[in-house]
Formats: sequence, C-alpha cells, structure tokens
Amino acid sequence: MQSVKYPFLTKEDNDVYKALVGEDARERDGLELIPSENYVSQAVHEALASSLTNKYAEGYPGKRYYGGQEFTDAVETLAITRAKKLFGAGYANVQPLGGANANIAMYFALLSPGDTVLGMELSHGGHLTHGHPVTYLTKIFNFVRYGMKDIETGEIDYEEMRRVAREVKPKIILAGFSAYPRELDYAKFVEIAREVGAIAVMDIAHIAGLIAGGAVKNPFDYGFDIMTTTTHKTLRGPRGGMILTRESEDLAKKINKSVFPGLQGGPHMHNIAAKAVAFHEALQPSFKNYASQIIKNARAMAEVFEKQGARMITGGTSNHLILLDAHTSFGISGGEAQALLDRAGITLNKNVIANDTRKPMDPSGIRFGTPALTTRGFIEDDVVQVATLMIDVLTGRDDGAVARAREGVHALARQHPIPSSFIHR
Repeated sequence: MQSVKYPFLTKEDNDVYKALVGEDARERDGLELIPSENYVSQAVHEALASSLTNKYAEGYPGKRYYGGQEFTDAVETLAITRAKKLFGAGYANVQPLGGANANIAMYFALLSPGDTVLGMELSHGGHLTHGHPVTYLTKIFNFVRYGMKDIETGEIDYEEMRRVAREVKPKIILAGFSAYPRELDYAKFVEIAREVGAIAVMDIAHIAGLIAGGAVKNPFDYGFDIMTTTTHKTLRGPRGGMILTRESEDLAKKINKSVFPGLQGGPHMHNIAAKAVAFHEALQPSFKNYASQIIKNARAMAEVFEKQGARMITGGTSNHLILLDAHTSFGISGGEAQALLDRAGITLNKNVIANDTRKPMDPSGIRFGTPALTTRGFIEDDVVQVATLMIDVLTGRDDGAVARAREGVHALARQHPIPSSFIHR
C-alpha cells in the first residue's frame, strides 16, 4: 500500500521508508524527555523540504559568489532580522550548521593559537566544545575550567573564577552549559571579563527559546558581547546554529569571515529558511506562554523527585532540565536507568554528574527535561504523572513495572498528540 506521507519513498527506497515510519511511531507513541530535543512545526518541515535544498549560496545576502540569489537573499535576510529582534542583537549570523560549528567559528574569529578560554567544566554542566580534552580545539587553544562551589545548590565559585581569570588572562570568558539546571549570574561574568580584558561569550544553546520567550534573563541585557546557540532545543527550530553579536560591528565582521569562508562553504539555504520560520513562530505571543510553561513543568517534575528523596544536582531546577543522580537515588547507573525507561517509552539520556566516580558511557546520572512534552501540551498535572511513572520503573526495575509504565506512557501520548503547528492566533 502506498504511503500518504512518504509516497515517493515507498517506491524508491523502502529501507529508508521503514526507518522513517519507525521513527514516526516512536515519537508519536513515546514521551521525549531529552532536554535538547523538540518537535518542529509543519511549517518548519515544509521549509526544510523545499527547493532551496538545491541552491548554492556561498557568501552573504547581496554578496554571493553565484547567480540566482534573489530568494536565498530574501530568506536569509528574514532569518537575520527576526533573530536580531528575538534576542536584542545588533548582528546575527544564521549560517552555522550546528551549535558546535557556531562555537568553533566563534573561537577562530576571536582567538589566535595558544590563547586562553575560561569555560565551564563538562562534569559541572558544561559542553564538549567548552574545552573538554577529547576535542581538537584543545590542541589549538588553552582551555581553563571553572565549576560549582556547591553541587547541592549549584552555586558557581565566582571568586575562584575571578582569581583564575586574573592569573591566566583569558581572551574569552565563556558562560553556558548543556547540563546545568540553574540560571547564571550574568553580571558577575561580565564584571570579571571586563576586569581582565576578556570578551564575554554566552552559549545559550539550551535556553535560547526560554530567552526568546522572556522566561529567563537575556545575557545581552547584562553586557555579554556575543551569544552562540543552536536553533533547535527550546527554540523549536530546525537543527542548526547561530552566532549573535550585541553591538560590536568589528566582532560581527570577524565572525562572518570565520563562518565563511573560514570554516564553511555553501550555507544550507533550506535550513536557513526553516530557521526564519521558527524565529517567526517564536515572535508570536503564544511562544511566551510555551516558554514559561516549560519551566513550570520542569519544576513540577522536580518536586515529585524531591518528595521521593531522589538526589538532584543543584537540588532542583530553574530552567528546562533536571540532572538526577540515579546511582545514589535508585541504586542503578545512568545507563541502566536510560535503558529501563526506554523500554517503557520514556526517552532521556545518561549523563555524568559532578565528581562522578563512574565512566562517561555508564555514568551515575540521567538528564531529562520538558521542552518536547510542553510542545505536546503537557501541563503540571501531566508531567507529575510522567515523573511518577519514571519512579515506578526505576524502583520496580522488572518487566511488570516496565509494562505498567508503558501503558501509562501510551495513554498520555494519545491524550497529547504531537501538534503540526504552533501558531495560534
């Protein structure tokens, strides 16, 4: 039987067709709790599947190396204009292919080989591209790390950061995280950066949508010079990256040259069109409600685990994610917890925690959050049910507990189908 959704794939490539149908079913029938994942609207899907995938557009609007750029210039200009409005930026580069690409381009724009970056320790919530030794970046630049002073509250040791900054004189002080459940003291970061003559950069990849929706603070309001980000996650756009500059034209020009021709060739124009659509959606009043509900839902889940006596890094959450010590709380590793919950239709990820004694491929922690659930229309009562199902699986740990949870997951998924569009006028 010919598929309505994939009419050509059924005839051209049945193997890929079966994989796509399987993923559709997994997303439809399960619950997505990975904090860096979300669902895009049908409008974003349409832009991604558009004829712009055929077009080379090396360069920037008005300054391309190939002809036929009337419509590529139009969509990229729209994306730039909307991004600047969303984040209060003076300049925006929407061409990076991902968050890592954006960070790498930012480093090469601002640094010379051997220059120092002060960034967050990975096990304290940072990201691989913030200077973890496994990355090639550490062969070129000197990364020094800071972390939390108190793991139970999440307080960053700002005085130690200041001492280290005075000592190593970093060219960049980098804020931002991939597994940190609290807000940062942006004013402190900027104060220390100004004191040592560093550029203040914030990686907002995880919280971009929360910033755009006004649910958390905007680092630009505190004087940060640059923000890098992904365009998926809480921003609910296509997979991609972006670099925002607050006001310095000089920094923006350096970033543009670093992205192209420094590191990338022709931009993916279908993806940039999808970014423009997502930014348009994020500018609608309904997006503010969405962003605030993400945080309400995360806090509601955290309260359930707190009542259970589970250990959460920083003691809870102020944003969209929770980092839980599964080993201490439930007597199993993060890898075992992830596998058990996968069987129940609940998807999250194993994650290292600060001072973890276990290895990264089977760490002590699990990381989960509420962006995708909130997109499906979950509110506090719904996520409390999800948290309860998770606890049942992690405490029961047998086939019966998994089967019971799977029934509850399917019921919640049916009640909250994945929406095809998010703009409600």
